[in-house]
Amino acid sequence: MRALLAIVRRFGRDRRGVSALEFALIAPVMVAMYLGAAEMTMALTADRKVTGAATSVADLVTQDDLITNAELADIYAAGDAILFPNDPADLSIRITSIRMDIDGDVFVDWSEARGLTPLDTGSLPALPNGLLAPMNSIIMVEVRYPFQGPFPDESGPLMTLSDTAYLRPRRSPWVRRGA
Repeated sequence: MRALLAIVRRFGRDRRGVSALEFALIAPVMVAMYLGAAEMTMALTADRKVTGAATSVADLVTQDDLITNAELADIYAAGDAILFPNDPADLSIRITSIRMDIDGDVFVDWSEARGLTPLDTGSLPALPNGLLAPMNSIIMVEVRYPFQGPFPDESGPLMTLSDTAYLRPRRSPWVRRGA
């Protein structure tokens, strides 16, 4: 019995494995924090790219006075390129021209979309106050992107990133839509 008690006392005073035990307890927490920080950084980068895509698409549309189908395809491709290295397959873009007539009535002039439903000419989205003036228009671009982090989950995307950009046409009071 005395020998067993001596072994237990010696084991209690032995400090050789303490650092290995501490590492085993702390390592999973540190790895989880590192992976969480990496995923957060990737999400923030993707969010900035979504904002950049919205403003760039709006900027490209407002530089013209007539948007054709070919130009629209190129504008969508530019939005996809901005999202690189993220996969642009799920990038949704809606471009809407909103006008105000001489009487102050606001209406949707035209709307085109990829991955979203275009707005009807009878519908009107909520707009910030003071954005329109009589006989002028704005281009509203809405962008949505389902962000999936580097560690995929079966439940779907981690979050949906979105942004809306409003810009005034540069070359004319409104941008017309052509074929």
